[in-house]
Amino acid sequence: MNKNRCFWCSNNPIYIKYHDNEWGKPVYDDALLFEMLLLESFQAGLSWFTILQKRENFREAFDQFNVQKIAQYNENKLHELQQNNEIIKNKLKIKAAVTNAQAFTKIQHEFGKFATYLWAFTNNQIINNTNITPQNYFVITPLSDQIAKDLKKRGFKFMGSTTVYAYLQAIGIVNDHAQNCFIREQ
Repeated sequence: MNKNRCFWCSNNPIYIKYHDNEWGKPVYDDALLFEMLLLESFQAGLSWFTILQKRENFREAFDQFNVQKIAQYNENKLHELQQNNEIIKNKLKIKAAVTNAQAFTKIQHEFGKFATYLWAFTNNQIINNTNITPQNYFVITPLSDQIAKDLKKRGFKFMGSTTVYAYLQAIGIVNDHAQNCFIREQ
């Protein structure tokens, strides 16, 4: 049976799997929140499809997205990552992954969990946007502006408002599934 999916979801199995099983589902687990944050920061300026194709390579290269380990990466590890042809080899993004891991762990220490910090921006509520179409589709909002500004103040890199909005969609704080998408109808 053919299912109606969001307009951005092509017939590619990688996109379909991501859309149907992950995108827009609320995430409260810090490990997955960090994984998605790291991936979104590498996506800046690239297609999400590129990141999804390389996701397992990122997982292997970045110690299963272990935030504690990544926060401790040294210059040798950074150099190793910059030579890895299986990931995005952008030197600034690789360095930002370490900086962001350090900032992420500081938030965990301050709030107990990164999820507590992040979900507090919406009072633990999911934002359900309506009438999502290719013509009526957000890429930034006042919420993403606010969170990006706070993340920047806390030392995060490559987490501007557009990246933060994509992150909020991915982790389910924002539900931007199209009205006719089978996921919204569940």
